[in-house]
Amino acid sequence: MQLKILALNGSPRKDGNTSALLKLAMLPLTQAGVQAEIIHIAQRPLRGCCACMQCFKHKDGKCHLPEDGLNDIIEKMRSSHAVFIGSPTYFADVTPEVKAFIDRAGFVSSANGHIFRRMPGAAVVAVRRAGAIHAFDTINHFFGISQMVTVGSSYWNIGIGREPGAVEKDPEGCKTMATLGENMLWLLQAIHGDK
Repeated sequence: MQLKILALNGSPRKDGNTSALLKLAMLPLTQAGVQAEIIHIAQRPLRGCCACMQCFKHKDGKCHLPEDGLNDIIEKMRSSHAVFIGSPTYFADVTPEVKAFIDRAGFVSSANGHIFRRMPGAAVVAVRRAGAIHAFDTINHFFGISQMVTVGSSYWNIGIGREPGAVEKDPEGCKTMATLGENMLWLLQAIHGDK
């Protein structure tokens, strides 16, 4: 079986610090042969949940708002064995696109028997200075309410830097991402066997 991991980049900067951190976290996995994909969710504007409850009515694994790419992301996540969700810190929280993903995908998951249940997930947060813990917690709360397995590292999954690429000069952040990737790989191999 080919193991697959999906990374959702919630930064409007496609090649910014959040992307760099996600790539560092995925490196141990790709080196071990895990198939990895990054989706830049901020490149496709996701609107927030409107509580229409159609996902509970239809129970078809889809959000029924006008199509904006969310259902494709949900399908890719469902066909993956684990997920990283990355966000820069915006006013001490995740970006609007990450929040829209959490609210809508979380509702769809709940409406359909917790479709992400027991999937490993890890938050990855880029920050200039402060506020990252709240963003980190927001993503981890999504994992918790979705009955997912949260993967941790040697420190909070955070990298510090402002300008694109600056997080690569944060040695502790880089080490944290490498350990996070190693822990995710270990868990996937424990669940699915050393494939």
